[in-house]
Amino acid sequence: MQTTKRPRKPTLSEVAALAGVSEITVSRALRGSPAVTQDTILKVQDAADSLGYLRNRLAGALAGGPSNQVGVILPSLSNIVFPDVLKGLEDRLEHAGFHPVLGISNYDASQEEQLIRNLLSWRPAGLVIAPCEMTSASRALLRAADLPVVEIMDIDTDPVDMAVGMSHRSAGLAMARHLIARGYRSLAYVGHDISRDRRASARLAGFKSGLAEAGLELAGCLTLAEPSSVALGRRGLAQLLDRNAPRPDLVYFSNDDMAVGGVFHCMASGISLPDQIAIAGFNGLDLGQSLPVPLTTTASHRARIGETAAACILGHLEGTRSDRIIDVGFSLIEGGTA
Repeated sequence: MQTTKRPRKPTLSEVAALAGVSEITVSRALRGSPAVTQDTILKVQDAADSLGYLRNRLAGALAGGPSNQVGVILPSLSNIVFPDVLKGLEDRLEHAGFHPVLGISNYDASQEEQLIRNLLSWRPAGLVIAPCEMTSASRALLRAADLPVVEIMDIDTDPVDMAVGMSHRSAGLAMARHLIARGYRSLAYVGHDISRDRRASARLAGFKSGLAEAGLELAGCLTLAEPSSVALGRRGLAQLLDRNAPRPDLVYFSNDDMAVGGVFHCMASGISLPDQIAIAGFNGLDLGQSLPVPLTTTASHRARIGETAAACILGHLEGTRSDRIIDVGFSLIEGGTA
């Protein structure tokens, strides 16, 4: 029986010969090294493409060579917030010749720890993480890693290395102050499973503090042990209104997904916004601003967080140390629902 012989893979030396440069120049050019001119990089890449040569990135990493991969750990991709962050991060990294390698923790601290172990074992150039509730082992792993680490989304905690984001507690406090200044006095809350989402929990804590400043307490509080979604927000508002009499003046939701669901409940039930009830959210999603009555919310500057985190990684690799904590801030969107 005749067997088909597999074609031999092209070698680095063949690429070097075709490009008319040394093997070390080929290696540096394929890594995008600044020590190689752009003309040489293009010549080497053309030679590699014509031969069908692929760089063995794993071999380079195992040999202690530089990696062009950046580990990224996010808690979820089901919420549009994190794809927005990832896009900002990816755009900046790709432009510099680096590529994100993604892991999803599902808001599980033990899963997050395992992802950190797995990604670090591949020796990435850096690591970006939106932590859920890091274990002591996770923090120890990141401290011991000889690479830049950027914790994103939140600056309310002490980072292992660097942090880029905003104060979620301050965002909740600012929204409470804004709504009270608008004349609201009976304010309630509907949230997803914030026991696993410390950023949403921090916003609620800040919101309560803002109410306390004015001598107020929540008129009702309902959290549902499920991930955030539009459907959950719609169901949550229905449940809150069923059990709370009299009806609160306003309901603050854990995020815009949930708040949009609340708006849909009002539309289906004939409840006028904001005359009969007002609604506020968090994140500044396009979906909320595209409603017939634009959502009152807080913009979290998600793409900017990703871009800034990438800049921190790239700056560290070039020998420029960023500030340890970078606050990208937040912006109030007054909307029309409150």
